[in-house]
Amino acid sequence: MDAPEPASSIDTCIARRLKELRGERGWSLDGLAARSRVSRATLSRLENAEVSPTAAVLGKLCTAFGLTLSRLMLMVEDDFAPLVRRGAQTVWTDTTTGFTRRIVSPPAGALAGEGLECGLEPGARITYDAPPRPGLEHHLIMIEGELRMTVDGHAHDLRPGDCLRYQLYGPSEFVTPCHTGARYILFTVRT
Repeated sequence: MDAPEPASSIDTCIARRLKELRGERGWSLDGLAARSRVSRATLSRLENAEVSPTAAVLGKLCTAFGLTLSRLMLMVEDDFAPLVRRGAQTVWTDTTTGFTRRIVSPPAGALAGEGLECGLEPGARITYDAPPRPGLEHHLIMIEGELRMTVDGHAHDLRPGDCLRYQLYGPSEFVTPCHTGARYILFTVRT
């Protein structure tokens, strides 16, 4: 049997922060598993940085903790600067789905918005069962490729230059066709 791949530094930081968030709430692994619908075994492996988290799993955990993924990533970095050069922006990749997320403008306590540059490989599908916070406002601006974005059961086919503005109250899904991926900017506004 092959040895597991060593965790990246960001995976180690995510693991540490997930364990801290669970501890701050006084939740057991079983308690978080019940709240997030992520198995206890997977949670244990994530907290020990034995596996890299997927976008879907992080989405479920963020929903359980009441956080956006960007807020979690800010907590992982524990830093805020008004100017963030491209080379210093945090990039996280879900190798399972081919989803890449660059935090262009990190969230800050005093500010209501944050910007992300996201990419999906051809044939990707990411489904979120619920938003991290009901009513979370998003502005999705397509840069290149094609994307079918489904929000609360309504599908929207997006192409370069299109902008979809929405609030999240229920499930959402991002799907790219098999022949092309997608690159888009996502602005999140806390209400």
